[in-house]
Amino acid sequence: MNELQPDPAATKAGWFATTHWSVVLTAKEGDSPQAAAALAELCRTYWYPLYAFVRRKGHSSHDAEDLTQAFFARLLEKNYVAQAERERGRFRTYLLAALTHFLADEWDKARRLKRGGGRKIVSFDVASAEERYRLEPSDQLDAAKLYERRWVTTLFEKVLARLEQEFRDSGKGELFVGLKGSLLAEDSGLSYAELGAQLGLKEDAVKQAVRRMRLRYRELFREEIAQTVAGPGEVEDELKHLFAVLSGGT
Repeated sequence: MNELQPDPAATKAGWFATTHWSVVLTAKEGDSPQAAAALAELCRTYWYPLYAFVRRKGHSSHDAEDLTQAFFARLLEKNYVAQAERERGRFRTYLLAALTHFLADEWDKARRLKRGGGRKIVSFDVASAEERYRLEPSDQLDAAKLYERRWVTTLFEKVLARLEQEFRDSGKGELFVGLKGSLLAEDSGLSYAELGAQLGLKEDAVKQAVRRMRLRYRELFREEIAQTVAGPGEVEDELKHLFAVLSGGT
């Protein structure tokens, strides 16, 4: 796990503090624009696992959209976060518990609402969501397990997007595209020599570039996890849990 230690400079960046779940927990008793913005950003990132959970519970795509938007409306406007306990403050766990409670106690009320009372609280493409949901395994995962799997894949997607943006910002977008297949697996279908020939680099240079890319990916992955837990002490446990989810251990 030592390779997954984050870059201290990166974790001090301003964007990181403003989207951290601990910001929301710290300010939950008061009216903090920073906490409200942080919660909204986290919801925008992790809406699909919630949508998939509602769909797997048997609701239609239209009802799932209405319910998900109504849930976000309650979450962001009614201070549901005030009920979160800091010692059990993982955003992943909190969101699922809050949604489960919402579906059980407020279904009739929510059913009369249209997409969060006529407003889309969190913007998402329902057609795209349905396309993704059609690809979900139909009988292997219950709603809670599907939620956790999609939570992990959403993390991966966000980290990959951040990494790609870093490469593009430094003028290395072509390098990212060329090395992307080697990011998480040793066998990308092409040898380092073949990749080097495509990219105009020596084989050793490709090896070093792939190693740096993997290290940076791991740093970013830890950063993203840190944004969804209450404090640094929870990162390691959450990391282990999410990898267990991915491997089918939960």
